[in-house]
Formats: sequence, structure tokens, C-alpha cells
Amino acid sequence: MEDNRSAPCDLSTHSVVDLFAGPGGIDVAATWLGMSTHGVEWDDDAHATRIEAGLDTDHRDVRELGPKKFPNATILAGGPPCQTFTVAGSGSGRDALDDVLKLIDRMARAEDVSSSLKRLDDERTGLVLEPLRWVLEAHGAGRPYEAVVLEQVQTVLPVWEAMKPVLESLGYKVVCTVLRTEEFGVPQTRRRAVLLANRTVTPIHPVPTHQSYRAGMARGTGESHLLPWETMGSALERGKWFEVVSNYGSGGIPSARGRRTSEQPSATVTGKISRNRIVDHMGVEQERFSPAEAGRLQTFPLDYKWVAQGWAQQVGNAMPPRLAVHALAAAFGRVPVTEQLDSKIEESWMRSRVSDTPVATVVPDLRMEGALDLGAAVAV
Repeated sequence: MEDNRSAPCDLSTHSVVDLFAGPGGIDVAATWLGMSTHGVEWDDDAHATRIEAGLDTDHRDVRELGPKKFPNATILAGGPPCQTFTVAGSGSGRDALDDVLKLIDRMARAEDVSSSLKRLDDERTGLVLEPLRWVLEAHGAGRPYEAVVLEQVQTVLPVWEAMKPVLESLGYKVVCTVLRTEEFGVPQTRRRAVLLANRTVTPIHPVPTHQSYRAGMARGTGESHLLPWETMGSALERGKWFEVVSNYGSGGIPSARGRRTSEQPSATVTGKISRNRIVDHMGVEQERFSPAEAGRLQTFPLDYKWVAQGWAQQVGNAMPPRLAVHALAAAFGRVPVTEQLDSKIEESWMRSRVSDTPVATVVPDLRMEGALDLGAAVAV
């Protein structure tokens, strides 16, 4: 397979259509890269947040639309809701995953699966197939997307892997993998399964820039060529030490509350983050995370405006913009320049939204066993 990653690549010429767009994690990332973006989101609260953020949005059900609505889009992106099989391997979760895998096989053979979708026990199960429908329809219309970027919880990886040969049959090169958010500078431990596909450029596995977090391991003691993982304290700048006490038990034991200090990354940010307690050294209750702080743990800018109602669920459902930048760049065989990405996160969102200086991307030196050597990278 020809490797054309070193060919000139201006990501700012691309336009993203973001399915199940939520409050805007992928849209923010695309904007930082200089891309135009348009989201499709049916949830009222998430839609309201997107409007506050100035993001172009169709307040519609993804199933009501298709590629012909967005003829100029070159990248299809999204994180379809997958609640019905995120516990794959047991009971209904396993059954839902089996249903989806069978439907992917039928869609690959150009079968009409609409009646089968209506017979699913939970209609949400079929939503994960919507990106594939859009890809197939765009290809059939002679206007295929140049790239596809999908993400969800790690238990969705088998779905992405089942879609991989279908996309390859359409001429895409495809990467499916699980990413650890702290390895990309997100001040949070979270694992996300991604599918990255491209018709003209060979995509790569996103290249970590930061060390992995391990309980009990001191910060900065990982691989020396990587930056230390980011902490809640450095991200939020509260000015004093604090400890976060999870609102739910660890391992199903209500009394075993998860705990992380400000000197560590946050645990996975979920829709329950507003219920987490925060205490100081003496165990005295402190102010709980504000919407802005919770968003910052996901790497949204601090001035990103969250609508008051349902903000915690929106934050928890979003793809961290910093991780999305890495995913979008990797779909084109590239990595973002870390310092420039740092600056975008610290910058006012309203300013960066209209900025004409996007985050630059480079071709990594993959001979370094996955390490990112910016000195050896090719910037084009």
C-alpha cells in the first residue's frame, strides 16, 4: 500500500458533518484545526449548548437525514449512543451486540435492514449503524467521504472492527483501536474506541504525547520521551489541594468510593460528575465542580457556555476535544503540534472560534516505536 502521508495536507480545507454531535467535542476540535463543521443533534439541552457556543447545528434526528443534506462535507464524524450494548458480554448487552454485528454484515451486502431495525428490543441499538448508512449512501451517490472518524466507549470496538472490512471494500484504509485519554494530554483517565478511515491517505494509530497513568506510580516516571500526564490541579487552578470522592461505588461496592486527588488525573467524567464530592486535607467539603470545571476536565475551554439544565450529562457524553484533534489528525496520518494545541485549550473559545491560525499538524517519525519526534517530523 502506497504511503502518501508526506504529501501536502491542508486540513483546513475540509468540512466535517458530525452525527450525534452532543455539546460539540468533535466540532471544537475541528474548529481548532481550521475545518468547517456542522452537527446533527436531537437532544434539546445539547442543542442549546451548541447554539450558545455558536456551532452550526441541525436540531434533528440523524435517522431523518442523509449525506445529500450536506453535499460539501468531506469528513463524516460522530459518536453514536451505544447504551444498549456497552455491557457487552453479558445478558441483553451481548444480545444487542450480536444483533448489530449481523446487521452490519447484511448492510455490507446492500440489504435493506429497515424492517429489522424496527424489530430491535431497543431502538437505540440501531443508532450505531447510522454512520455506516451515511457512508454507504454517500458512496452510492458518487460523493464518498474522504475520511471517517467514529468514537465510543471501548466495548464498542467489535462494532468498529466489523465495519472495517465494509469500509475497506469501498476503498478506505482503516484503523480501529482503543485510546487512553491521559496519553493525549487530557487530565482524565478514560478509554475510547475509535475508527479512523481515509480513502486517499493512510491513517495512523494516534501517537501518544503523554505518559500513561498507573495507580501508585509517581508522575513523570513513565517513558522518558513522553510528557507527564496532566493533573486536575493544573487544569483547574483552584489554588489548593483537593480530593474528589466519587458518587458511586468502585467495583459495585457502594462503600468503596473512588477517590482521586488534585495531583492525579480525574477518573472518567460521566453524567454523574455534578454529584461528586470535593474535600480538602481535613475532609472539609469544598465547592463541587462547576459546569466550566467539569468541561475543562474534558479539555473544553473554561469559557465554553453550558446550558444549566442537563449540563453534567452533556459533559459526560462528549468526546474530549483534545482527543478529537488527535483522532482527526491521525485519520490523515498526522499529529497535532502539542504546544499549539495547549494554547487553543487555554484560549477563549469565542476567540479561537474565529481565529485564522489553526493548530498545525505534522507527519510523525513512526520509526521511533510509536514515539512522537517533532524534530524528525515532516511539517507540510
